[in-house]
This record gives sequence, structure tokens and C-alpha cells, in this order.
Amino acid sequence: MSMKFGNTKEMVFQKELPDTPGVYFFMEGKSILYIGKATSLRSRVRSYFSHDISSTRGPKIVAMLEKVTDLKWQTTDSVLEALLLEASLIKKHQPPYNTDEKDDKSFYSVVITKEAFPRVLLMRGRDMDAKKDMKIRYTFGPFPQGGSLKEALKIVRKIFPYRDTCKPLSGKPCFNAQLGLCPGVCDGAVTAKDYAKTIRNIKLFFEGKKSMIVRYLKKEMGEYAKRLEFEKAQALKKTLFALSHIYDVSLLRKDAIESYAADSFRIEAYDVAHLSGRDVVGVMTVLESGVPDKKEYRQFKLSIERNNDVKNLEEILMRRLKHSEWRMPDLIVVDGFDLQINVAHAVLEQFAMAIPVVGVVKDEHHNPKSILGEGEFAKKYHDAILLANSEAHRFAITFHRKRRAKSFLLTKGKK
Repeated sequence: MSMKFGNTKEMVFQKELPDTPGVYFFMEGKSILYIGKATSLRSRVRSYFSHDISSTRGPKIVAMLEKVTDLKWQTTDSVLEALLLEASLIKKHQPPYNTDEKDDKSFYSVVITKEAFPRVLLMRGRDMDAKKDMKIRYTFGPFPQGGSLKEALKIVRKIFPYRDTCKPLSGKPCFNAQLGLCPGVCDGAVTAKDYAKTIRNIKLFFEGKKSMIVRYLKKEMGEYAKRLEFEKAQALKKTLFALSHIYDVSLLRKDAIESYAADSFRIEAYDVAHLSGRDVVGVMTVLESGVPDKKEYRQFKLSIERNNDVKNLEEILMRRLKHSEWRMPDLIVVDGFDLQINVAHAVLEQFAMAIPVVGVVKDEHHNPKSILGEGEFAKKYHDAILLANSEAHRFAITFHRKRRAKSFLLTKGKK
């Protein structure tokens, strides 16, 4: 789909863009300037035309928007597919304003090796360059969000079990085969011909061609049925079902309250502390089931000294979300208004995550006045939200005082 830019861009976008996952293209004539992914195309594109765009996106994106004459988009059935399609299209079209995504050797890619039983591996660009002896058939990426890519591969592997490290025909099933995540390359449970079909499907999936996979699987399922190989036909039917139900990922925000178990609900709150832009620190506090879990608290020494709470919050969230080994929150609490909430959503979009966000608004005495954002969450977890926010403020002030005292002692010692 596409639309031409008019004089009232934001209003047009609100009316016509779908509230679904997908990939969007900022165009200048027929040239693609930038490709991005979105949990909601409507919300994501609209965010580019807010009054605070320069502070939330930076001068590079502001300059790009001055050139934009057209917008195109492609919807997907899930956030997962939007993540994979974005990387595939960036690699194909090399848009000038996606330079970070193209060039950074620290980013991960998905690699499929050139072997009789190919491996599917997650590798950084610099590691791929170092392994000159590895024969690679396909590469997908790079993906700036390593945590999101790891989660994506977990989903893909459940649909299309593949080999990563096991030795083919070694005689016994590997650990992943026992979990159903390897098709049995190790113990000969799958032939090279059948496994090649799995690799074909993974390749097509990473290229954003799910409809082609569905056609192949339906045809193969029919052939198995004709040959009375009902067990194989049933296995393909399960695969088709799994493919069609990836859509559940895109419903995460809508179903969050019902699907999250009350006895394990995790709230993370973030706050920033500094003195006129000096000794800037940020913190994350955690509540599990309404109780502070102090061993999960985290401190961040921010990279740039500045009096800009929005940019500081953005840095904290970016750094936190890269830690995919930490349990992800069920609700995020920020200190502030719509601006802070929008920044949090923008960062989550970059990681292809759909986590609810609320903001705690304070009065002139820094006491909580209201909670903005997800109304149902604000009502259901009202007290826990205020506690998490209070803990974040206390923890940030304590951390800042310690750092400021240390800076003072270092400065005094140099005199």
C-alpha cells in the first residue's frame, strides 16, 4: 500500500494507516529513504510527526522527513514477521537512512551453512568475517536488536526444527532432538532430502514469503495423503497451524491482562537523577507480584552528561532491553507524561516488543498526581505502579548521591 503526502500528514496517517504489524517505507519519488518495522503501523508512522520529533528521533531523521514525498507499507500477520521482513528488505534495498543497520559488525545475522545437513546459526558480522573456512549458503540480517532476534529464532525453531551444533548421523539424538527442536539429523530420523525442505521453508520465512511456504506445505500434505502417509501429512498440518497462529504475537498488548499470571506479574520502573546535567545516572527497579525484588534492581551510568531526561530514559531502555537474559517486564513504568511514554514505545518498537507502558505524573511537590497510559493496567496495578515509581526515585537519588560524592573526592584529590 502507499499514500502521497499532503499538507496535513498526521491527520491522513491516522485515518488510513492500519493498526497492525508491518514494515513501512519512507520514499523520495521512487527511491527508498528508510525502512522500518512496527507493532502498529498507524502508531509508529504517526510518531514521526509529533511536535517533539527532533528530541525523540534526532536531526538525521528530521532531515530525512524533509525529503519524504510518499509512504508505502506492507502488513504482516505478526511482529515476528515484521522483524524478519525489515532486515530482508534493508539488505535488498540498502536505504541511505538505514546505515547503522547495514554496517555495524557487532550486529547479529542468521546464517545457513552449505552442507548436506545445513546448520542454522546466530553470528555477529565480525565472527563471520573471521571464519573464512565456513561455507555459507544464506545470510539474513544484520539485525540491530540481538535480543529480539534470539526470541524470533526460538519461535522459528518450534515451527521448523533445525540443526545447529549436533553431528549428522552420529547414532544418538542430541539434546535439542529430545526437545523437538532438531528433526533428528543426529540419529538419522530425517533424510537429507526432507531436511532440505525445512531449510527451504526457513529461508522463505526469513525472506517474508510465508504465503509461498503455505502453498508448498499444502501441496506436500496432499501428496502424502494420496500415498497414505498420514503421519507425515499430520506433521505438516501441525506446521501449517503453527504458521497461522504466529498472529497471536501481535495480540500481546490486547490480551496482556488476561494472559499474564497474577502471581508472576513483573513491573519495571525507570528514573533518572543528575545535578544540572552532571553525574547523570539511571536506575531500574522491579516489583514481582507487587513486592520489590531488590536483587533485580539495576544501576546505569549514562554515557553522556546532559540535562535531557527524555534522551537519558531512551538510553536506559535501550541498554536494558539488550539484556535478553533478564526476564522481560509485563509492565513498564516511566516518570513523566506522554513524551516519556512515547519514547518508551519507540524503543520497544525497535526491539519488536509489545509491552504496556504507563507514566506517573507528579505535582509541584513531586507527589504522584495521576497515571497516564494503559487505563486497565493503571487501575488494576495502581498501588504497585506507585510503589515501583517511588522505589525508582529513591534508588536513583541514592545512586546519584554516591556518584556525586565520589566525583567530589576525585576532584578534591587532584587539587
